[in-house]
Amino acid sequence: MTILSVNDISLSFGPKEILKDVSFALNENDRLGIVGSNGCGKSTLLSLLLGRTEPTTGSVYINQNTTVGILTQDCAFELADGCGGTVCEQMYAAYPEFISAEARMNELTEWMEAHSDESETAGYLSRAKEYSDLHDRYVADGGLTFRSRCDSILGHMGFGTDDAALPVGALSGGQRTRLALSRRLCREPDILMLDEPTNHLDAETLVWLENYLASYKKCLIVVSHDRYFLDRVTDKTLMIEYGTAKLYRGGYSASAEQRRIDREIYEKHYREQQKEIARQEAYIAQQRRWNRERNIIAAESRQKLLDKMEKLEAPASEEKTVRMQFSQGIPSGNDVLEARDFGFSYPVGAPIFRGLNFNIKRGERIFIVGPNGCGKSTLIKLIIGKFRPTEGALDLGHNIMIGYYDQENQRLSDNNTVLEELWSMYPAMKEHEARRALGTFLFRGDDVFKKVEVLSGGERARLTLVKLMLSKMNTLILDEPTNHLDIASREALEEALGEYDGTLICVSHDRRFVGNTATRILGFDRGGRLISMPVSHRGAAWDEWIAESERRTAEGQPSKPAPAAQSNREIYLRSKKEAADARRAAARLERLKKEQAELEEELDRLNAELYGPAAADYVRAGEITARISQVEDRLMEIYGETDA
Repeated sequence: MTILSVNDISLSFGPKEILKDVSFALNENDRLGIVGSNGCGKSTLLSLLLGRTEPTTGSVYINQNTTVGILTQDCAFELADGCGGTVCEQMYAAYPEFISAEARMNELTEWMEAHSDESETAGYLSRAKEYSDLHDRYVADGGLTFRSRCDSILGHMGFGTDDAALPVGALSGGQRTRLALSRRLCREPDILMLDEPTNHLDAETLVWLENYLASYKKCLIVVSHDRYFLDRVTDKTLMIEYGTAKLYRGGYSASAEQRRIDREIYEKHYREQQKEIARQEAYIAQQRRWNRERNIIAAESRQKLLDKMEKLEAPASEEKTVRMQFSQGIPSGNDVLEARDFGFSYPVGAPIFRGLNFNIKRGERIFIVGPNGCGKSTLIKLIIGKFRPTEGALDLGHNIMIGYYDQENQRLSDNNTVLEELWSMYPAMKEHEARRALGTFLFRGDDVFKKVEVLSGGERARLTLVKLMLSKMNTLILDEPTNHLDIASREALEEALGEYDGTLICVSHDRRFVGNTATRILGFDRGGRLISMPVSHRGAAWDEWIAESERRTAEGQPSKPAPAAQSNREIYLRSKKEAADARRAAARLERLKKEQAELEEELDRLNAELYGPAAADYVRAGEITARISQVEDRLMEIYGETDA
């Protein structure tokens, strides 16, 4: 059944057309990914769907009584604005109907206890009936389990027991985003809309979110630049280009391939039609030159046929994308970096890490991965010399020249224009040279005179990257470089780094980026141990890392570098076996999740019956109580396995 339909909506701001004639429909279980370049109108489309923005033309229809939940990119600010209480309290507040019901039931209980001697009066009986009706609705709607559900989701989103007691005002922006996402997920609306939900999530939380959304039985709409995530959770893709939108079947990868094929077919048909039009026009011109009656009749007849032809529009040119090319000036020595019994601690608190041993050779593409808070960005700051080790040694090799990209783009001066910012680093560069370099990163025309302070996150990222590209350093150290970049820019960065002839050290949560770029992974596990894993197959880095970390976790192995003596065939056979093991584990997890959902539904039904129809039937109440005990025991077993 169609739950949402969009009918020829367009949106213009003055002469600027943002969206044009967008139409699509979604059924109850559809899972839509919305993709496109930064600024193409993806978030604007969500606003139109929600009715927060009125279209210039067209309409949006959502079925009556359909619940809608939305996670916006500025949800962190929504939470911060006048929000009080703890994380846990804010989470429970997602169920105001249960909180209100509990408050009223407490009021009624207190009154009836204080007036127990009036149990036969009309006032007492009226309140007793109100309490009974309210309690029945509370139980039937899931009031007995909503807190445990909230707690479970908070745990999966990275909030421990201590974190749940934190005041919301003390949370970071990333934590507020995760809390807002948790609140949306727990309500399970009929249509769940998520705008960049993977921001601020580590790999472990991402995997949980993907599994959760993959089993979400209602309509899902996701705006994201995370290609790996889109492929996991969506089955339809809406691609927005030049204000128009086209719906494809499949996740991002499948839709991108279909878009390429469709474009090739259309271009071929257009070329063939243009040839035919040219041939017909030449025939008509020739007949008219002969200028005899029958020739004029033939020309007019052929012209009528040509006029009736449904002519194809010229294919739109590909949207302009960033063009990057990194190169080193002077090569470094073979040994780029060596860590020996290396550790670091802040003046207060436990050590971030200690006893690390690893080395990096020239030309390697090293990706540092691990859960949030494990010390990835701290390690980067130690490598660039911003921090000093508190134990051991971290030595740079000969002739190492470092180019650094920080994830917050803090090295930009807000008071500069884009052009001035480039000149601040390269003062000898002529204006036409600077404009040409900036143009390859989509800063064209008057864009170069924009103040840095007004740039979007994506524009700031591109400006930092163009400065880095021109530096010609032989060692690039990048901290979350794909943040704020759209898919096309991420793919351009991947391609450029794949051709880079220097050394790359990178921190990233972008699994497709890691998978397509890394030659070796340095990964931290939950215990703070470091795993050094060479990549055996290009494009498979992330999957190999997941298989390796899961194997080590299952076997309780200490984290040691992989033996260098292993052949490529041995590495391949091992990774193949580990991938098969990972698939079996994933299948078992899926079965457990299904059983968990069924048992939780049964528990709700049993509690509703226990406090409803069976309240006065002691035999049936005993049977229900016994079954509840069995269900809860099995649920605890499942929770233990799935949370492990």
